[in-house]
Amino acid sequence: MAMSPALSTAAPARWQDFVQLLKPRVMSLVVFTGLTGLICAGHAVNPILGAVAILCIAVGAGASASLNMWYDADIDAKMRRTRGRPVPAGRVQGADALALGVVLSIFSVMLMGMALNWLAAGLLAFTIFFYAVVYTVWLKRFTAQNIVIGGLAGALPPVIGWAAASGSVPLNAWLLCAIIFMWTPPHFWALSLYTSEDYEKAGVPMMPVVAGAASTRRQILVYSLLFTPICLLPAFTGLGGPIYLAVAGLGGLVFVLLAARLARSHAGEAKGQRNDDGLYDVRAGAKDARNLFAFSILYLTLLFATLLGEHLMGVTPLTLAPWELLR
Repeated sequence: MAMSPALSTAAPARWQDFVQLLKPRVMSLVVFTGLTGLICAGHAVNPILGAVAILCIAVGAGASASLNMWYDADIDAKMRRTRGRPVPAGRVQGADALALGVVLSIFSVMLMGMALNWLAAGLLAFTIFFYAVVYTVWLKRFTAQNIVIGGLAGALPPVIGWAAASGSVPLNAWLLCAIIFMWTPPHFWALSLYTSEDYEKAGVPMMPVVAGAASTRRQILVYSLLFTPICLLPAFTGLGGPIYLAVAGLGGLVFVLLAARLARSHAGEAKGQRNDDGLYDVRAGAKDARNLFAFSILYLTLLFATLLGEHLMGVTPLTLAPWELLR
């Protein structure tokens, strides 16, 4: 079990430190994809209950993050990107982060069940457990497939949102999940290519550390080639409209081109400490990895924003299923 390295002389925690425990930037993406699932379900939801559902998804995500920061304090303290987090920096005691995570987990699941339905609550509980236990405790420290399998936790919010609105989880809800699930490996492996020294120092078996940079770049390209066609599928299932098809197609082309360029580069092969703590200021040789990482965030945001916008504006979904075209 990870213990906080906080010193007894550490200054008292501020409320901002507890907010940071919830990983608000990650939470914003979770909330956004969860909202997209809720709206795309196409069921009329009382605005107050809809807001409660999104609140529960946000609180559940924050609970997962707090539990993650409690358990990972030891390895976070060794990595430049995470050493300033509240627990390894000594601003919050590990026991406090654990307590916050447990309380918020129970609160979010029970409120979701009582206010909306227990299917959504069950999915939320599973997501918290999967991230905090399966990914954080097991996968992250013991297998290079940590991101691949663990990506399910980050992919489930739109399914939870859909279930909260409709009480069911049809194919299109799982399609939204599949898009995020397949997006996760190229996104995080691109990041790990230029932060591999951190992971190696902390003993985290990320793909560049275990398989090397060249193998990681090839796997990113393979996943990108699998991921981008999946992004087109909503146009074939009655979920996405013409705007979505254009965004998914053009954005997917750029995604694959960036992945191909990364595969031909030498990103991740330079050794030695970086001179910064940021995500975007990298060595010249790692810029291709940085570019794919940055664009992956933009592309996923555009995909879900387009779906959300089309459903809010009442854009008629496309009917491009093969059996329709044969009529």
